[in-house]
Amino acid sequence: MPASVIMTSPPGGPRPGLIRQFFGTLELIKVSHSIFALPFALSAMLVAERGLPSWWTIFWIIWCLVSARTAAMAFNRWADWDYDNFNPRTKRRSQLGTRRLTWILCLIALAAFVLGSSQLNFLTLILCPVACLLILGYSLTKRFTSYTHAVLGLALATAPMGAWAATTGDLTSRLPWLLATAVWCWVFGFDLIYSTQDIEFDRQAQLHSFPARHGVTAALRLALVLHLLTWLILLAFGWLAHLSLPYWIAMGLIFFALIFEHILCRSKDLTKINVAFFQMNALVGLILLLGVAASLYWPSFRNADTINWNLDTSLGHWLQEHMPIGKHK
Repeated sequence: MPASVIMTSPPGGPRPGLIRQFFGTLELIKVSHSIFALPFALSAMLVAERGLPSWWTIFWIIWCLVSARTAAMAFNRWADWDYDNFNPRTKRRSQLGTRRLTWILCLIALAAFVLGSSQLNFLTLILCPVACLLILGYSLTKRFTSYTHAVLGLALATAPMGAWAATTGDLTSRLPWLLATAVWCWVFGFDLIYSTQDIEFDRQAQLHSFPARHGVTAALRLALVLHLLTWLILLAFGWLAHLSLPYWIAMGLIFFALIFEHILCRSKDLTKINVAFFQMNALVGLILLLGVAASLYWPSFRNADTINWNLDTSLGHWLQEHMPIGKHK
């Protein structure tokens, strides 16, 4: 790290006790941010199965998503510990835990992810190392490329691909690739917006980012293009997946959410950028999931063999009794 950064930025305060360090570490890695990838993965799962898979599959998909995301963020905090300590925006993070705890948590989460992958099917198991390389490798890319945001998008794009593979055991359909591309564009775009907060520090610390190299205006323009592409790809996904009216209503809401996100971030107000980053993007994922789920419940899908409500489960029996849909798998 350049000496100028160390000399001009004070370190964090005294360390808390061990228990507080542990829970502080959980806050440090922002477990709540799992909401970004989770709706896209669950949407892929629902479309792949045309309904609900077994509860066992659902459990391990969520297990893998949360553990992979925890490992990725813990490794990110470990790798960027020195930078975070001297970045005015992030220096409080050092008071929430210790670098050693983030490393231990990363190893535990990685082991949990491998375990979960092995419980699903052979394809998820053999793809597990690829996913690990992507989710961990992202944290190092800021040292050498201004397109680190694109790598983050690629890491999160593994979520719908993994959920589809977990549900069907293959990736031959175009649909998971389309949804993964939408996630890539979406994450690439919102990380460009978020990183505009750190332009001065990135330049001072000689870290690479698109806004630090090309400026805020270029970053926001690229983010807008990427989010428009996201929306168009989601339209194509819904069309090819034969989703019904609720999905198209959701697409209208997502369009306005993305536009509102860009209206907020143009103010360059830190508070508004945080709202644009977390609240608006969490809303996009939630709307997508609700749109997909409602489409699969919509009457136009209640015929022939279009939906598998997994009638071996208690929920399946309830649906069969109260919402008959004709033939089932």
